[in-house]
Amino acid sequence: MKPARPHILFITQWQYADALIQTYTLPYIAIIHRQTQTRSYLVTTIKNKKGRIEVKKRGSNAIIELPDSKSLLQWFTNIFSLICLVKKKKIPYIHTFCMPAGAIGAILKFMQPRVKLILDSVEPHAESMAECNIWKRNSLKFRLLFFFEKLQIRKADRLILAEKDMPVYIKNTYHLTISDYFVKPSCVDLEMFSARCIKEPGLLSALNLADKVVCVYAGKFGGFYLEDEIFKFIRACQGYWGRNKFRFLLLSNVDEAFLKDMTVKYGIEEDAVIKLFVPHAEIPKYIGLADFALSPYKPVPSKRFGTPIKNGEYWAMGLPVVITPGISEDSNIIMENNAGVVLNGFTEEDFLHAITQIDKTISHKSRMEVYNAIRPLAEKYRNFSIAEEVYGKLYSGLVTC
Repeated sequence: MKPARPHILFITQWQYADALIQTYTLPYIAIIHRQTQTRSYLVTTIKNKKGRIEVKKRGSNAIIELPDSKSLLQWFTNIFSLICLVKKKKIPYIHTFCMPAGAIGAILKFMQPRVKLILDSVEPHAESMAECNIWKRNSLKFRLLFFFEKLQIRKADRLILAEKDMPVYIKNTYHLTISDYFVKPSCVDLEMFSARCIKEPGLLSALNLADKVVCVYAGKFGGFYLEDEIFKFIRACQGYWGRNKFRFLLLSNVDEAFLKDMTVKYGIEEDAVIKLFVPHAEIPKYIGLADFALSPYKPVPSKRFGTPIKNGEYWAMGLPVVITPGISEDSNIIMENNAGVVLNGFTEEDFLHAITQIDKTISHKSRMEVYNAIRPLAEKYRNFSIAEEVYGKLYSGLVTC
């Protein structure tokens, strides 16, 4: 009789339906399954449940949905349940995605020292929350997560960094020196995001975009992202291309009342913004309707050390990107490859400069010519082959570590 295949406990802090599970987590788990022949428990969160943990079987794997930790008691209950699972199933590997989930991994590692802890997608989180004015630096949330960020890096058996300069941040911020690590950016499904999704005639007709200059933004407002500045940019685009020529395609579930208030506040024509909330599987064909994209992250120092997924998706669709400065390597990559423009300020002059540069990029080339110039960036910097190489080396090394 063959021995049972070992389980890996994958830990996230997102709901199963979230795009970060569907496009950022599940593809990586599939790669690891193929390479290691393991089974898995995937930890996600769920809302509106009265403290009940749900386990859903997926073949030889399972999804564990933990109730959102609205109280300290619930948080401890969740942790205790995972400790029991690790012990009962003799789980040899805990693989966490991003720093909040890594905090849980560090606790489990402390309680079960024999377990190998892999931290995936290591990038600043507590610091970003503070720099973007989401948390106060003296708040309990900030201090706890900052403490656990340092602890998990010390406890981890393997580190997968989101960006190659993250060791500098770790040394300067946590006063830790690391030398044994891997680097894996946010990779993109290059088959899903491809030329076949560009300017789909039926959608162009349905949304009346056939003869329009279209800017796409798939994201949120506030928090890690700009807010008022986005609408100032839309207004500037409307002024440059004309109210009948420019459209802003917003792929978001932003509140309708908020959107209406902001368009009125900034004098944007009602039909200039087309807001749609679509399943992620349909995102490529909607992004494909655009001529260029917007990546409006707040340009705070900690954003230098992550890799936004959306930029890779924009590149995969061959779109020039208007981006803020200091965002991962992406701002420099865009600037060095003439793949868009870095928005270095938020004045009318800054917006006009960015728009003029974008117009030069898209107005004298066909959509496919622009695609062919920018698509190679995704193939080089966001290819899943990067993840396959990292996981192959990581797990083969863990067998003997």
